[in-house]
Amino acid sequence: MNILETRDIVKQYAQHRALDGVSISIPRGTIFGLLGPNGAGKTSLIRIINQITGPDEGQVFFDGKPLHPNHIGRIGYLPEERGLYKKMKVGEQLLYLAQLKGLSERQAMDKLKIWFTKFDIKTWWTKNVEDLSKGMQQKIQFVATVLHEPDLIILDEPFSGFDPINANLIKDEILELRQKGSTVIFSTHRMESVEELCDHIALINRSRKVLDGPKKAIKEQFKTHTYRVEYQGSLDGLNPAFSLLSTKPLEDGFLRSDVRIPPDAAVNDLVRELIGHVAVRSFGENIPSMNDIFIQAVGEVPTT
Repeated sequence: MNILETRDIVKQYAQHRALDGVSISIPRGTIFGLLGPNGAGKTSLIRIINQITGPDEGQVFFDGKPLHPNHIGRIGYLPEERGLYKKMKVGEQLLYLAQLKGLSERQAMDKLKIWFTKFDIKTWWTKNVEDLSKGMQQKIQFVATVLHEPDLIILDEPFSGFDPINANLIKDEILELRQKGSTVIFSTHRMESVEELCDHIALINRSRKVLDGPKKAIKEQFKTHTYRVEYQGSLDGLNPAFSLLSTKPLEDGFLRSDVRIPPDAAVNDLVRELIGHVAVRSFGENIPSMNDIFIQAVGEVPTT
């Protein structure tokens, strides 16, 4: 069952149409990548889901019912523009934000003890937010986002400002949250994070959805039917049915070539053809990366 659906969402700002008939379905218990170049409409859609703004046309359904203000307590949102109270102490602020989400002070304290231990930040409780580094503030806001154990967690560029160690820490927490039953909408320009974390994706470009579905199925859709082979010898006599796309020498005296197979051929046909001509060291399919797919679908490199 889908935890969230948007149906034909339209959002207009003066002369700019930010969203033009966008429909997405987010399966429960998945990490859903919401992708697109800057200005594509991702933030407008996230704001509608969070009821910060409303759609001009279309509907949003949460857990099978029309989106309602009482659903806010079941959603956690980490915006790209972080927003903590700089003069407040960390512990005081987290208790306040947790109670806004419906937790009692005792419930919030119990949960905060767990997170402060997990993130090794026990000494931060009485620090002012403004005295923390950007990465430390990010950790605090992540805790604030997930503390009430929301059913749906929306993370907009959650790794910006983190060093690799803390980025991996947050990745592990995102995966654990999914394992415990939360659904995550993950908006980012970092395609390597999409490769690693996302189960499904939707790609928005120029206010319209241009790709949508399980990541594995989308990769299958963009397959080039090309294979990479490292070998010694010559492929000059290769059957012309197999297209030799490129060849370059490697430092150890081997060659590496990309070969495309025709639609009616099997991979084993190519393998038999290769071993009849050269000594093969390695062989593998060229699987398109999410970065490749983004560029092909949108026509530009994702910003980092």
